[in-house]
Amino acid sequence: MSSISPASQFVILMDELARIRGRIGTAFSAARKGEKLTEVEWVVFNAVAGAAQPPTVPQIGRSLGHARQVVQRAATRLVDRGLAAWIDNPDHKRAQRLVTTVEGQALKARADAEGLRTAAALVEGLDPALIDSTARSVRSIREHLEAKIRRG
Repeated sequence: MSSISPASQFVILMDELARIRGRIGTAFSAARKGEKLTEVEWVVFNAVAGAAQPPTVPQIGRSLGHARQVVQRAATRLVDRGLAAWIDNPDHKRAQRLVTTVEGQALKARADAEGLRTAAALVEGLDPALIDSTARSVRSIREHLEAKIRRG
């Protein structure tokens, strides 16, 4: 049994996640190279491309924990570049939804293929069960935190 408090363990986990995020960002930068999108634009682009239903800017902001204005600027740049398009929202007159364009879908396919090549190289030598259990554990922690934050 560890003598470290759960709060201290959580801080250690957050530090490790921040460190790994930096390493992953560096390793995956090649998959995004040449597209000239900022990190925020990539995050918004992936939120649009991966959404089950076309999202609105406020929905993306809430899901990512980013200010609506930041997401709006990134969304506008994606539309200006032809990677996304605005569509009408039957549920709201002013909050349009975003979808990827054909060009955006092609970019997503290229980036995903390069990302899988990078991921395969990175995980070589790691136990797949460790990756799986870690992903499930981190997801469980995230879901717990989201519930706590929603409750206030």
